[in-house]
Amino acid sequence: MMYAAEPTADPLMGDTAALTGGAALALLGVRDAPDTPADVLIRAPRRVAATGGVRPLPTTRWPRTIAVHGVPSTRPVRAAADFAARATDPDLIRSVLAHVVQAGWCHPRDLHAELRSARLLARPAVRAAAAELLVGVRSVAEGRAREALAAGDLPTPLWNARLHTPEGAFLASPDAYWPDEGVALEVDSVEYHFTRDAWQATLRRRLRLEAHGVLVVSVTPSMVQDAPAEVLAALRVLLALGGGARPTRPTVVARGHVQLELPVAPQ
Repeated sequence: MMYAAEPTADPLMGDTAALTGGAALALLGVRDAPDTPADVLIRAPRRVAATGGVRPLPTTRWPRTIAVHGVPSTRPVRAAADFAARATDPDLIRSVLAHVVQAGWCHPRDLHAELRSARLLARPAVRAAAAELLVGVRSVAEGRAREALAAGDLPTPLWNARLHTPEGAFLASPDAYWPDEGVALEVDSVEYHFTRDAWQATLRRRLRLEAHGVLVVSVTPSMVQDAPAEVLAALRVLLALGGGARPTRPTVVARGHVQLELPVAPQ
């Protein structure tokens, strides 16, 4: 801030310089967000040379700023868009944008609007990540599962729908759920189930779903990536079973999610 702000301005006021991009997201604790180089917005047409890990970015769209640990920063939705504008790794774009939404820093529709305003939806990796978030996908593993399901011509599920009992008690939020068939897909990463307590919590969640008649397919991200045909085969069997004359129909209600239409072209 001291380097990028105008010499006569207070560098911590956020009037002439504001942290953005991956560095701003990393400061917020967003997982996978790269903290270098430190992207700093400055008001165009002023120019400042990049130096020492600082990358000044002139802009005519000066944003509202917030203070994060005393550092003037753009709001998370703008920081995410500025990150996406300069990132080149599709998986990293997918991961960081998903974690921004998953952590609650912004709504996927607000992020989509910001990416559209920045004219970033013409980039395939950014457009794909934004489209996944609009339909409810919240991680790279879920994104790959969505690609596998689309390739397998399966019915479109709800992503991260919140399932409740008829009385309103929360049961679980599976990664994908087919309400007509009562089938759920859970993509469980070893990273998040490394401890005994975490693994038992996963099993209890599955037990709750099965006790209410939901058929569950549990896989790891590597299974989706390395053996998608096997995952699709298991889902087809359960979807056929769920769509038939089951002795027990699922007693769950999907709430908190609307299946949104995907934008077919960048705007």
